[in-house]
Amino acid sequence: MENSQWAAGRVGDVEFTGPTRSKGKFMRVQSSTDPVLIYRMLTEQWGLAPPHLVVSLVGGDELAQMKPWLRNTVKKGLHLGQAVRDHSLASTSSKVRVVAIGIAPWNMIQNREALLTAKPDSPAVYKAQDLPHGSVYSLDSNHSHFVLVEEDPQRPGATSEMRVKLLKHISLQRTGYGGTGSFAIPVLCLLVHGEPRILRRMYKGIGNSTPWLILAGSGGVADILVTLLNKGSWDMDSVQELLFDTFPNAHHSSDITNWVKLIQRILDHGHLLTVHDPEQESTELDTVILKALVKACKSQSQEAQDFLDELKLAVAWNRVDIAKSDIFDGGVEWQPHDLEEVMMDALINDKPDFVRLFVDIGVNLGDFLTYGRLQELYWSVSEKSLLYHLLLKKYQEKQLLHKAARTPGPPGHHPPEQGERKPRFTLHEVSKEKPPKGRLFDKQKNLAELEERSEHPWRDLFLWAVLQNRQQMANYFWDMGPEAVAAALAGCKILKEMAKLESEAESARSMKEAKYEQFALDLFGKCYSNSEDRAYALLVRRTRCWSKSTILNLATEADAKAFFAHDGVQAMLTKIWWGAMSTDTGISKLVLSFFCPPLIWTNLIKFSGGEHFTELDSLDTEKALLLTDGDDPL
Repeated sequence: MENSQWAAGRVGDVEFTGPTRSKGKFMRVQSSTDPVLIYRMLTEQWGLAPPHLVVSLVGGDELAQMKPWLRNTVKKGLHLGQAVRDHSLASTSSKVRVVAIGIAPWNMIQNREALLTAKPDSPAVYKAQDLPHGSVYSLDSNHSHFVLVEEDPQRPGATSEMRVKLLKHISLQRTGYGGTGSFAIPVLCLLVHGEPRILRRMYKGIGNSTPWLILAGSGGVADILVTLLNKGSWDMDSVQELLFDTFPNAHHSSDITNWVKLIQRILDHGHLLTVHDPEQESTELDTVILKALVKACKSQSQEAQDFLDELKLAVAWNRVDIAKSDIFDGGVEWQPHDLEEVMMDALINDKPDFVRLFVDIGVNLGDFLTYGRLQELYWSVSEKSLLYHLLLKKYQEKQLLHKAARTPGPPGHHPPEQGERKPRFTLHEVSKEKPPKGRLFDKQKNLAELEERSEHPWRDLFLWAVLQNRQQMANYFWDMGPEAVAAALAGCKILKEMAKLESEAESARSMKEAKYEQFALDLFGKCYSNSEDRAYALLVRRTRCWSKSTILNLATEADAKAFFAHDGVQAMLTKIWWGAMSTDTGISKLVLSFFCPPLIWTNLIKFSGGEHFTELDSLDTEKALLLTDGDDPL
């Protein structure tokens, strides 16, 4: 990066005076600055995450002149200006962030000299003003970042060119659940009103295959294009007539012929144009934007890989309805491997409806969930969560043990990179000290073995979700996974213990109110009403997914009082307490036998001939259920 590009007075912070006391960042660039440098400043220096979508408002210079309903539509749908601040104040999610970036000519900024006073430790103080439409503009205090372009007097319109180049560069970036991946960043231009001078910019954008959403009723060029698109046919005379009607001053312009040709060329790319009429349609603007992106994609390809960018955006906006109706509508053949990366996105960003959809479409979790992916899921845990602090504590304990033993970290260790905010620990580093031989957390595990598939994918994802208190996601994995009664009791135990450690009151309350004990109780009740013998066997069967614990063991660990109060569980506990003795044996007979043990070998105490319901593995349990007192096993 050239030092001259970012000399003093070119990059800094700005503090707006007024009731909001908001702050922002600005960069002053030359019209010839490479967009790569600007994007690096936004992401690497200023810490902005790669966006799910970039919407460029074209014709926004006339925003102040719009009808009130139209201005409200634009701001509400795209979180522009004032709505950005309102969204930030009202949002309860730390994962959803809307960023408004202003790009404007430096010489059109009022009081721009104030920005020159910015220093590394002292922001520039700037007073924003609501100026009428004219030759100078005030910085909008509801924007958080500004790119101010120094235009060459000999090259007017350089800011517009810079905006097109920056959008093109952003659209070529790749993103995904780890920040980089196979997804391109979708870019869409929203045309609101617009003077004829924007036609050239619009045509350049279409040349880059950028889809355009045209807001009907906003006036200007937007209404001209809407009229011609609705008409379905156009010639030079009709286009010219519309230009004269909309812009009376066009009669005196020498560019009228060029404008007509540009409009005709733009209309030839109808697959990249979508019209939205807010007065006639009740559809939210974000829905229209997503549908416009899908429409543009469908017109160019029927390959699943080409729809991943739009699918990722649908996941980010949690619009499973649009995914079903517009993306998974039967027009594209999807293979399970096509959905692997977007499945990770849905898991990490807590989109249970999409996880369910992808499984229904054909994603096999047994093939999908490798130990490497499971490790990445734990890497994605929020730094503010209780789970992250518990993992970090275990990680630090392991590091102290390694230092004490003067041994290097285990294979596969990923030390924090420079500038990385949190350590990327391996699953071994946060596991128990003495793992079973040959299991995932063995010290001898190498990176290749991280490609092995999880033995119990539904259980592993259930645990991952429960540990983050993502109950809707966890409920889905519980519903789909094996050994549901045992899993529910395990979830009950985990959340009870985590509720004691959680410092955030709302999260602790949510953990305490989890319904997993009730899930276990309801499901066992159904089993008991269907077959008492099978229900009894279920209680003492050693589980495959939960370290061979029995349901009774898990219920004891979870202190599941309501579960133990169930008639079936009480009856089973009575059978266990009596053992082989008949349950109708009188207490007096037991007392006599206690003082005179030889009476045990008489008929004073009766013993049942059935099985004793000791702990059984699955095979033994099935044999016990198939054999009765009079059956001959041979």
